[in-house]
Amino acid sequence: MHAHPRNKVRRVAQRGHYDQASIHAILDAGWIAHVSFADGGGQPFVIPMLYVREGDVLYLHGSIASRLLKSLGEGIDTCLCVTLIDGMVLARSHFHHSMNYRSVVAFGKAVAVADTSEKAAILVRFVDAMLPGRAAEARPADDNEINATALLRVQIEDASAKVRNGGPKDDPADRALPIWSGVIPLALSSGEPIAADDATPGLALPDSVRKFSARWSRQLGGS
Repeated sequence: MHAHPRNKVRRVAQRGHYDQASIHAILDAGWIAHVSFADGGGQPFVIPMLYVREGDVLYLHGSIASRLLKSLGEGIDTCLCVTLIDGMVLARSHFHHSMNYRSVVAFGKAVAVADTSEKAAILVRFVDAMLPGRAAEARPADDNEINATALLRVQIEDASAKVRNGGPKDDPADRALPIWSGVIPLALSSGEPIAADDATPGLALPDSVRKFSARWSRQLGGS
């Protein structure tokens, strides 16, 4: 992907990345995209939506998809952003406090997914993107559920990634100040799985839940 006037990183430009591998890696590490669009009257909106990536296509799932279906036509211009927070950066001065993060801004047209079999396959991908292996453990969507599901497809036309990592960038004149500076790492972590109130008694945790919990309970240095 190439830098384009609408996706070029302008502030702290050295943090910008335009290669496909960087962009895909950040998108694959997230679950929620904040999606912006303007309705027929020109009113702008930003909506958080679940997403899954297939190549240079993002599929979006959320209540706003149903609202958009009647006005989509040949597609509606959209810009979406995914941001992952990796740490608080604490400097000696207020000015240089920051965050470590990875983010992607992407542009494209959102169009409705109409084909029933394609929608069913995408729903499988959504479930496995949330929890790898979960789709095979749960009942597939039936025809009524598929028909009631609104999905949007966005072909990525332009995209850029922006990444900030490392420690604080204190001014040389401040480095002698006796003020603690450094980074507090941040990451998602999972707690103990909680069975549903009406869960079948005696069922062991499925493989997908055990593996997910083992991975994410360690994200912040847990056991």
